[in-house]
Amino acid sequence: MEQTLATFVQQTRDNLGMSAKGLAKKSNIDLSVIEDIESGKELFLPVTLRQKLAKALRCSPEDLAALERGYKDIIISDDVIMAIKQRILNHEKNIACPKCGEPLVVRIAKMYDLEDNLVLQPKAHCSKCVFQLRDV
Repeated sequence: MEQTLATFVQQTRDNLGMSAKGLAKKSNIDLSVIEDIESGKELFLPVTLRQKLAKALRCSPEDLAALERGYKDIIISDDVIMAIKQRILNHEKNIACPKCGEPLVVRIAKMYDLEDNLVLQPKAHCSKCVFQLRDV
């Protein structure tokens, strides 16, 4: 069976003789976040959280990153990308990330083409995972 981030964190914590609460205190991470990681709800860790957790667990950040769920492996169709762009241009609120479902941070960039015509370019990145709306 393939080891998950959840099982690695829990087993390593147990091997070090720490409770979840102890790990939270030692890593300076909220207990609720530790519980979400160990229950498998958190599949991708922000860099700072990964570093704090690795230090407390006496492992490298790379050890944790290797066990995180690879959002880059999820393929998003062009139709979904175009729909997100249109929703941004329509000034819709609460647009969810197509990879993890968390809220997207959106904006509309105002640019000018070679003929000095205004071009509105939708931009977005996820507040949780690595998703970014890229120009193609």
